[in-house]
Amino acid sequence: MSHPDYRLNLRSLGTPRGVSSLVGPHGVGASPGDKKSKNKNTRGKKKSIFETYMSKEDVSEGLKRGTLIQGVLRINPKKFHEAFIPSPDGDRDIFIDGVVARNRALNGDLVVVKLLPEEQWKVIKPESNDKETEGAYESDLPEELCGSHLLQQSLKACNDSPDVIIEAQFDDSDSEDGHGNTPNSLVDGVKKLSVCVHEKGEEGAGAPVTKDENTLMSQDARASPEKSLQRSAKVVYILEKKHSRAATGFLKLLADKNSELFRKYALFSPSDHRVPRIYVPLKDCPQDFVTRPKDYANTLFICRIVDWKEDSNFALGQLAKSLGQAGEIEPETEGILTEYGVDFSDFPSEVLECLPHGLPWTIPPEEFRKRRDLRKDCIFTIDPSTARDLDDALSCKSLADGNFEVGVHIADVSYFVPEGSSLDSVAAERATSVYLVQKVVPMLPRLLCEELCSLNPMTDKLTFSVIWTLTPRGKILSEWFGRTVIRSCTKLSYEHAQSMIESPTRKIPEKELPPISPEHSGEEVHRAVLTLHGIAKELRKQRFADGALRLDQLKLAFTLDRETGLPQGCHIYEYRDSNKLVEEFMLLANMAVAREIHRAFPERALLRRHPPPQTKMLNDLMEFCEQLGLPMDFSSAGALNKSLTETFGDDKYSLARKEVLTNMCSRPMQMALYFCAGTLRDPAQFRHYALNVPLYTHFTSPIRRFADVMVHRLLAAALGYREPPDMEPNVLQKRADHCNDRRMASKRVQELSTGLFFAILVKESGPLESEAMVLGVLNQAFDVLVLRYGVQKRIYCNVVTIFSLVEVVLRAEATALKYSAVLKRPGTEGLLDPQEKQGCDHHSDQRED
Repeated sequence: MSHPDYRLNLRSLGTPRGVSSLVGPHGVGASPGDKKSKNKNTRGKKKSIFETYMSKEDVSEGLKRGTLIQGVLRINPKKFHEAFIPSPDGDRDIFIDGVVARNRALNGDLVVVKLLPEEQWKVIKPESNDKETEGAYESDLPEELCGSHLLQQSLKACNDSPDVIIEAQFDDSDSEDGHGNTPNSLVDGVKKLSVCVHEKGEEGAGAPVTKDENTLMSQDARASPEKSLQRSAKVVYILEKKHSRAATGFLKLLADKNSELFRKYALFSPSDHRVPRIYVPLKDCPQDFVTRPKDYANTLFICRIVDWKEDSNFALGQLAKSLGQAGEIEPETEGILTEYGVDFSDFPSEVLECLPHGLPWTIPPEEFRKRRDLRKDCIFTIDPSTARDLDDALSCKSLADGNFEVGVHIADVSYFVPEGSSLDSVAAERATSVYLVQKVVPMLPRLLCEELCSLNPMTDKLTFSVIWTLTPRGKILSEWFGRTVIRSCTKLSYEHAQSMIESPTRKIPEKELPPISPEHSGEEVHRAVLTLHGIAKELRKQRFADGALRLDQLKLAFTLDRETGLPQGCHIYEYRDSNKLVEEFMLLANMAVAREIHRAFPERALLRRHPPPQTKMLNDLMEFCEQLGLPMDFSSAGALNKSLTETFGDDKYSLARKEVLTNMCSRPMQMALYFCAGTLRDPAQFRHYALNVPLYTHFTSPIRRFADVMVHRLLAAALGYREPPDMEPNVLQKRADHCNDRRMASKRVQELSTGLFFAILVKESGPLESEAMVLGVLNQAFDVLVLRYGVQKRIYCNVVTIFSLVEVVLRAEATALKYSAVLKRPGTEGLLDPQEKQGCDHHSDQRED
């Protein structure tokens, strides 16, 4: 079967903003060893493009004095010349204009910046879209805050809806008017996800990059009282190179075949335009690349940056490997994993040596004497039907006084991962399992995560349990923590549990249920599920009454062809009562463990905090809602949740408007972070904004999160099972920082995997049509939320007919929340950017957060 020639749509970058054009006869910028680029006025020396970094001593002193500021660099994926770091005071982000000011730092690096003189700050006009003044956050919305949500009513077009047909455009991901803060869309690296059919000689047809009018620095503009300034800075030091320095992209020959440079280097063009172009030695390239470059035009390569000198526009790198044909699932997936530093290699022999050797493994007899034996209790798991790493199980027992004994039982992973072992080191480095659409990159060897630790049914398992005595209303009467042994009686899927919830009085036939151990019956499991559901509803009701917030986000799920692995279809994942049941008890366990470990180790407890929203962005959103007449209360998480719940009706357009506003509310939200309690002196900073609780941690998923393993060890020490931790708070904080970094990388990889599969689905399936609602209006484009798929798309005015454009702009300007448009996806042009991952073979991260 023949396929059209398709590849990732790349566009020539041109000279980076803020970089003087140092173009030699070969047609590209300055490079290593290029003598022809020397400036005569520099007496034989190359002209430096970038400033020399400050010394460590000067940086340390400047940070202490407050003359320098540190922060994580975020580069706008749609305007790669713009970058930002968060302001320490929570105000508007600090702006870094151009590649020169960025000084060779890459996205995600921890950098130190120096503020520029005020006359060089960015001018912001009040009528400008404020999204252009903030950094491009990547998936900042913590999973504790967001969930899956399904619009309950059909969103098919009605006869009376004034819809406009608008067409997507080629390669819009780096074009003019890219907004800065889209935490739940694929905002970087989307080039590699745009699977486009190329005709011979065709160039990308994206909107031209033009200078941002908001950055004009005329004195007249500064004198105007209607203008405001955004603090601007330049990078003077890179504290930590968190970016992997790896990129996927394509090889090209240099333009001038007669130059000396042509005989030494090829040009690597990264798919992610935030990464510079890279010179790679020809010796790293395929042997016939110079003579047959067209043979490699559609081949995806991995390149690693090894140096970037002060006098060169472009970096120097090494070609790591050829991945395969662009647009195919496995090459693209390997590129994504490599770019984000995910270790997907086989576990080394020294790690496998740490695993039990005598298989099948059985629990040593002495271990039973150290644990509470719960093997006769009715305990079961509830997971996605295809899940293989079963972290958690539930139990519910009726008591004579009308109350209930409810247990959350978590795989005792720490038993199998000795502290200080090679297995411990590798798991700590990986820090998290990475869930792609088609597979999982595990944190632990599969023998552990799918067999020995996984709470598979009808097998004795080691667990760590939290057991409560609860009233039917969910009030905690007593609480117990301890190591246990369980024997799960069955593996329920969410669908099984949902069926039980929806059929409280019907006896469910055995054929509709998974196998159940003979010691227990389907009726017993059914009763337990119904009781847990009733308590979970009360717990949830009380949580939101106490001020919790949830911003439900649409999530894509895919069906895959068993033979080819290609996506056959997609749908919005539905978050139902069975999901909520599990989530409530995982939250309850996480909060209980947080209190216990903080009580025992106030200086060494590993906790998870969620800072309040960014002040400036929240104020802007408040002002926006006031202008639209929306009665939104942003004073607290609970007030915001109540506003979102009560402001909108239940008709389809009200639900769509709620989706748009929920998306907007997610933008000011900050990331939830692991931290060591001893590194923060103000207990108010411990709080979790979305959950509105003083203490929180992660305990319930140790198979796939190393932070949970560390929490298990702390809890074991608190209960006297082992010696107290001897790590200093600053050492624990470094581990927490690493978990934060890897967790964020994992989320980005998951999102990019979703985008890849969605792009391939669109390519294979042809045009997809869905109603969309306007999110925001820019100078030459506007953003829409595609309701059927929960993805965002930018529509460029230069590809819409004049008649349609006038209608769309008028409607959009009236209010971004009142009108909808129909987005028609023709052929293989463009890409609808998915928001969240929801793979075919793993847990939803929302279950315990």
